[in-house]
Amino acid sequence: MKNFALIGAAGYIAPRHLKAIKDTNNQLVAALDPYDGVGIMDSYFPIADFFTEFERFDRHIDKIRRKGTNIDYVSICSPNFLHDSHIRFGLRIGADVICEKPIVLNPWNVEALKELEQETGKHIYNILQLRLHPSVIELKNKVDSGDPNKVYDVDLSYITSRGHWYYTSWKGDVTKSGGVATNIGVHFFDMLIWIFGDIKENVVHLHEHDRAAGFLQLEKARVRWFLSINYDTIPEEIKQKGMRTFRSITVDGDAFEFSGGFTELHTRSYEQILNGKGFRIAEAEKAINAVHDIRHQQPVGLKAEYHPLAKLPLANHPFRIK
Repeated sequence: MKNFALIGAAGYIAPRHLKAIKDTNNQLVAALDPYDGVGIMDSYFPIADFFTEFERFDRHIDKIRRKGTNIDYVSICSPNFLHDSHIRFGLRIGADVICEKPIVLNPWNVEALKELEQETGKHIYNILQLRLHPSVIELKNKVDSGDPNKVYDVDLSYITSRGHWYYTSWKGDVTKSGGVATNIGVHFFDMLIWIFGDIKENVVHLHEHDRAAGFLQLEKARVRWFLSINYDTIPEEIKQKGMRTFRSITVDGDAFEFSGGFTELHTRSYEQILNGKGFRIAEAEKAINAVHDIRHQQPVGLKAEYHPLAKLPLANHPFRIK
């Protein structure tokens, strides 16, 4: 049984990590979050110690270490801009680290953390659960075994509606979340690069506070992509079904279905990590480079290979990315 500490226990993704720790028969020793609404912990680890202040959390981890209880893994579910610091904390206390995506916001952070891995002898793992999805694996196998010269046409559409709270939270601050393309898109870019190969061209057509669109030329695919948190961008037929999320990927015009099968992917990710087969930080580097480039490009406007949904008019929203 391994000992875990968790940072970001009140976050949206934290329950999947709590479940994964429990499902793999391990123990959560301590958790941290500045927000104290963490009753979800009762369903998994009711006797775990909980802290709302990092200083007390840090001191507690050191105290129990001196008494013989070492932390084997630190799981990180904190806001994106804190990942780098929290990963460093995990390495500093002699633990391996499991971090949600995006693992960091900037490519130079990846390089620095790889050096820290070498210095400490500990490993940093990224949750890239789409790589474990059966349908994604099947598509990758199809591409790998197919015509090596074939270039596929791919359209990616992902709309996940968010309310006004989003713009007030850290997610609405591009310096903290990385913006729409990073916050909701990095795992899709990782998946596409993993399946279709490295990026040859990265063009941004549109990048606003609530949506982004662009084109990726990969080794084996031409990808038009559109990402949005604005409900108004959801296709009308999807709205009529009462749905607030729309996810679609087509490959050469055929729908790629992977809407199900997500519930156990974090547990499978933990199983892989505990068996020494998890996705290390270097494997996340290409997607981090991609979203960093997207974030810092000047959009070219709607020209050439742009996604059809990018043509939707921008609403006069009272909030903007800070």
